[in-house]
Amino acid sequence: MAGKTVNPTRMELTRLKGRLKTARRGHKLLKDKRDELMKQFMDVVRRNRALRAKVEQGLKEANAAFTVAAALMGPEVLEEALSCPRRSVSLEVSTRNIMSVNVPVFTFQTDSGDELLPYGFAQTSGELDAALEKMQAVFADMLELAQVEKTMQLLAQDIEKTRRRVNALEYVMIPETEQNIRYITMKLDENERGNTTRLMKVKEMVLQDAHHYQP
Repeated sequence: MAGKTVNPTRMELTRLKGRLKTARRGHKLLKDKRDELMKQFMDVVRRNRALRAKVEQGLKEANAAFTVAAALMGPEVLEEALSCPRRSVSLEVSTRNIMSVNVPVFTFQTDSGDELLPYGFAQTSGELDAALEKMQAVFADMLELAQVEKTMQLLAQDIEKTRRRVNALEYVMIPETEQNIRYITMKLDENERGNTTRLMKVKEMVLQDAHHYQP
């Protein structure tokens, strides 16, 4: 019960009213943050679905082209043709802020000084050329998909953390503080009524004594 843990004084009442005001303001800010995070999260989810479908389709086409190339050339010739790549890729990772959540941003650069195809054309088939081109086309989408999925994971974690804070304020802290304020207010009113009653009795006694001692 509130009366067992709260000191029913005016100073404590003032402190709790200030605490309640701060808690309500924080509750509103956290709810607004949670709602905006959910909006951002749903946008990322939709982007993730579109990218995943695109990447899966691209990988499916690239794998099919590699399968045909391997069937025409033989696995050994295919492995030898791809054993010495001529291009290199550098990846930079930075972050951007979404509602106080730092999410990753992947940026890659390809060394385009050499040709894409790391082999001669005498022993290879056109299907291998198509397979590499398809794989190159899907690479940027794969990288963006990784970025989007990590962003989705981080946003989901912060949404859950914010939701717990909102619930703690809404269902625990604010109701308990309101209950304590009601308890203190009730006790102070009782004390005020008790003091008023005692003053009236004292006044009555003084008036009676004054009446008895009149000459």
